[in-house]
Amino acid sequence: MESYQKKEIPAEIFPPDTEQTCLLPCREIQTDRAAAQRAQTAIPQKIGPEALRFVQKGFLTCLPRKEWHLLMFLRMGFHFGPSVMTMISHEKLAPLFNAVKNLENESHYMKEFLRFSEHNDTLISRIEPKNQVLPMIAQHFCERFPEEQFLIFDETHHMALVYRPYDFAILPLEELIVPKASADEFFYRALWKMFYDTIEVPGRRNHKCRMTHMPKRYWKHMTEFEELYPELQAQRDGIEELSAHNAAEKPSLLPQRLKT
Repeated sequence: MESYQKKEIPAEIFPPDTEQTCLLPCREIQTDRAAAQRAQTAIPQKIGPEALRFVQKGFLTCLPRKEWHLLMFLRMGFHFGPSVMTMISHEKLAPLFNAVKNLENESHYMKEFLRFSEHNDTLISRIEPKNQVLPMIAQHFCERFPEEQFLIFDETHHMALVYRPYDFAILPLEELIVPKASADEFFYRALWKMFYDTIEVPGRRNHKCRMTHMPKRYWKHMTEFEELYPELQAQRDGIEELSAHNAAEKPSLLPQRLKT
């Protein structure tokens, strides 16, 4: 707001938590919530509601100097109006448009590739996104598991999405230490891994295609790519052996709730 009012374009904008040596004159801008509210009201009125959502997403990206790029977008937006949303190839705006697109793509991947494990009646997941995706995926998982308790820990940004029925919050969290999973949890991990391995058609194996649709950087926290725990191997062998014999001749290895 101060930059716009004084018609100044800063060379750099440093967030409060950033330590940076600079040879240029610096000025600290104190947060003015009233001015921020006026700007939030003016953006949809003069540039459009889509522009406000775009700016909000821009703050969640991992784009270097994103604060400066957002300032350029707003200055051009107040000058050109809603048409600024079509200037995707403009040299000052293209990096921001690309960054927001990357954020949206990564959020979509997280909805597909995020895996939960059960610990003490709570579903827990770990992710390592490049962007701050938790605000983007919160609604999806809260609506998908409305009666569950779950926690999604962002190891990159040290944030956690915490949900209990009909209430959620995104909180800072430096580290997450969870107890060892139950035997049932280990068992279902093994079942899922075996299912994933079994449905493959060897003659159509294409690692390059798989990495195109399922980028390798997400594999670390996906159950189907984890190495089985040693104690699971016996269970898995038992399941495979059971599938080759009459179930009536072998004691079932499935948990009681799955028996028919």
